[in-house]
Amino acid sequence: MTAIPVTMMAIGWDAPGGPEVLRPESVPVPQPGPGQVLIKVAFAGVNRPDVIQRQGFYPAPADASPLPGLEVSGQVVAMGEGVTWPFTGTMVCALVAGGGYAQYCIAEAAQCLQVPTGLSLAEAAAIPETLFTVWHNVFERGMTAPGETILVHGGTSGIGSMAVLLGKLFGVTVIVTCGGPDKCAQALEIGAAHAIDYKATDFVAEVARITEGRGVDMVLDMVAGDYVSRNIKCLAEDGRHVTIAVQGGLKAEINMAEVMRRRLTLTGSTLRPRSKAFKAALASEIRETVWPLVATGELRPIMDQTFPLAEAAAAHTRMEQGAHIGKIVLAVE
Repeated sequence: MTAIPVTMMAIGWDAPGGPEVLRPESVPVPQPGPGQVLIKVAFAGVNRPDVIQRQGFYPAPADASPLPGLEVSGQVVAMGEGVTWPFTGTMVCALVAGGGYAQYCIAEAAQCLQVPTGLSLAEAAAIPETLFTVWHNVFERGMTAPGETILVHGGTSGIGSMAVLLGKLFGVTVIVTCGGPDKCAQALEIGAAHAIDYKATDFVAEVARITEGRGVDMVLDMVAGDYVSRNIKCLAEDGRHVTIAVQGGLKAEINMAEVMRRRLTLTGSTLRPRSKAFKAALASEIRETVWPLVATGELRPIMDQTFPLAEAAAAHTRMEQGAHIGKIVLAVE
């Protein structure tokens, strides 16, 4: 293993703005603290929160790196005090609170997952953010059980495709919305039971038709805004509505009498600001329930494009254009 340098290349910006503000910079290599490891990054996942942070609307938590990047894969090259695993030399992927767009990144040891044989490091970097988010919001917060039907917006996004994949593996029927017939075809190929082109048809009416008027048991909502009232119309009695992003607006107007009459549950969450203890517990559950499926090859992320780290601006441009299918990653080496 090569010596750890004093400085490294990372992606930053001088002021918030469009993708063009992203540029390489030289910064000190971080040092792992208690309970942390230092990862020599091979690949970093690109996620919507990175875009929002770059735009100036989603600052990093006070105790996290100000650099973008919420998931990485690579080799552990240093262990902080009290760490008993992962060992130096272990290939891991990890959910991080920031700092992924760099040659080296700090991760909480408890939030690392070992990369199994057969999983590429590019694929490994594409898993943590979407897997942690979907597992918590669909199966824990959303209480989705085998045999149920759910509605997921953005069916070909990183989150949407992971929801489809996990739904298939855990006996859940997944209906998705997508923008255009090509994306609907891609979603069906990924494994969605039904794909609704929201640009051509009313997804509320389509959900009613598909479910023969019953509705879905849960909606995974990344839009918010005026979608919330429409989502509620899609829910069956005792249905759950889980919001994980507000791309369509911060405010929604809903009929609370309808919520009471049909015993609906409205909830939501954000992952990044949650405590280290919460993320460690979530990682432990994923390690027990989902990671064996990764190890056997039954679960693999849907991959879009790989960009060199220095071309992070191009990766962000592709994400903002909305043409991607699955995950975009940055190759660091």
